[in-house]
Amino acid sequence: MLIPFVKMHGLGNDFVILERNQIPSMLNNQHIKMICDRRFGIGCDQLIVTEPSTTADIFMRIYNADGSEAGACGNATRCLGYLLTQRDQKKNHTIQTISGHLKTETFGDGIVKVDFGPPNLNWKDIPLTEEVDTLNLPIEHNGLKNPVAVSIGNPHMVFFVYDVESIDLENFGAYLTHHPLYLEGANVELVEILDERTLRLRVYERGVGITPACGTGAAASVVAAKVRGFIKPPTTVILDGGRLLIDYQATVTMSGIVNFTFEGQFSSMLLKDIA
Repeated sequence: MLIPFVKMHGLGNDFVILERNQIPSMLNNQHIKMICDRRFGIGCDQLIVTEPSTTADIFMRIYNADGSEAGACGNATRCLGYLLTQRDQKKNHTIQTISGHLKTETFGDGIVKVDFGPPNLNWKDIPLTEEVDTLNLPIEHNGLKNPVAVSIGNPHMVFFVYDVESIDLENFGAYLTHHPLYLEGANVELVEILDERTLRLRVYERGVGITPACGTGAAASVVAAKVRGFIKPPTTVILDGGRLLIDYQATVTMSGIVNFTFEGQFSSMLLKDIA
């Protein structure tokens, strides 16, 4: 049996998109890892599985490359919004996730905007294991300390640094993503303030590792920088893979380009369980 898929990316943050009704059986952790594997599978940062929704245009499940499920992904949401527009020619869509509903708007030249709604800064909503000041977390590692905790439908730990390139993000992120204060693990951001309208950002994604871009990470960084009084949104966020425009007023919005990479089919044998 051949299973159709679409491959897309937002600034290099890449996704394999499947329709649930095209998959012969329920996906387990091993299946997800295999599809995401860049040598033995198709290869992606996250696997996206779509299903019908009674309250939105579509329901989106997000699986990290390690098989874990994520509550939100900004770039995946923008990619799916673009894909829906190509199919129905409508500019606006609502996408349901396990963390809530997200609204997208597709413009010309592959630009898609997503509205995340209001961010969460309450320790229970992130979620953290105990009540702390989320604007100054009691976390210190290799000289960096007091990050900001933000949830954009998924948990983030935002550090402000003088030079994002000078820090070993691979080891720094791998250690902190499993910090015991975070009940569900954390996406770890290193943010450099270039000016009051521009941030430089590098991200270690929970369940994935270093990625060229992370939409919710960019949003969380702008929220953290604004509450610390460092910037005045709208803000351009420069990631390894390109630029996103983030605004934070009553809600957080993100705009940027997405790319359709290719579509194809893979054998259902890829989903065969290995003893």
